[in-house]
Amino acid sequence: MALDIDAILDRRRLRRKLTFWRIAALLVLSVAIVATLSASGLFDTLTKPGAHIARVSISGTIYEDRNLLRMLDKIKESDEVKGVILSMDSPGGTTAGGEAIYEAVRAISEKKPVVTSVKTLAASAGYMIAAGSDHIIARRTSIVGSIGVIFQYPQASELLDKIGVSIEEIKSSPLKAEPSPFHIPPPEAEVVIKELITDTYYWFVDLVAERRQMSRDDALLLSDGRVFSGDRGLKNKLVDALGGETAAKDWLVSEKGLDKDLKVNDWKPFDPNQSYLNLQAVKQWLFEGDASSLKGVNPENLPAIVPKRLFLDGLLSIWHK
Repeated sequence: MALDIDAILDRRRLRRKLTFWRIAALLVLSVAIVATLSASGLFDTLTKPGAHIARVSISGTIYEDRNLLRMLDKIKESDEVKGVILSMDSPGGTTAGGEAIYEAVRAISEKKPVVTSVKTLAASAGYMIAAGSDHIIARRTSIVGSIGVIFQYPQASELLDKIGVSIEEIKSSPLKAEPSPFHIPPPEAEVVIKELITDTYYWFVDLVAERRQMSRDDALLLSDGRVFSGDRGLKNKLVDALGGETAAKDWLVSEKGLDKDLKVNDWKPFDPNQSYLNLQAVKQWLFEGDASSLKGVNPENLPAIVPKRLFLDGLLSIWHK
């Protein structure tokens, strides 16, 4: 009889433990969903009732950010967004990334006004993107410009010689994989890279000339890679006015006829670094046990929300890395 009572008590304790872990699992799942939706910006969207001005922050090194590009496309198509303020604080990045975001900004501008508010920095590809807007406002002490392109590669040939290591190559043609970090590039390789840089550079210069309504000669004078303060940028027509975000909104109201009572709301692309939970751990906890209560949910889909990390590569339009 005592054994039966002990068995009953054990079963009750087991039930309590199972109940606790089931509740804990549901809580973890709920928090994971909330964290993911919050990071994706969905909650921000849900809390944006009616018409508003979208604030888009572009900061740090610029990549061809697919999540940012998707968000910019949504802004373009949103009837609730009446205007856009680009909050810019970037030293630049890849030329391909700058070009992609520039084109997305131009697409928005065809449907609604876009103004850039430069915080500390709008250099290189950052300035390229700012030039895609209809109006550029910077602080007097902001840094703008650095119009140009750079191609960098490491050169380890002297180090390899010192440690007695040689890299042997068999190539289909002399210019394959040039320039190489393992030997001094031949003159013809430097010519090819210079042509690549020059082609992209003049594309950038012509973009500035067109967007800032100046001659190509004037744009070339400003495109030797130097940076300007916001004050000097204004004098050189790289900036339209001095001020901050308030001045940017005032321009949208006075020049583009937007309602002065419109709120400015942040739009943020999904950022996997803002996921507050280890989704792989959640997957193991929730799905590697009894998954019968979660029919229709494929655990393999969880890691898919985390995109592969992007790295700088190719031509760069950047002030300092």
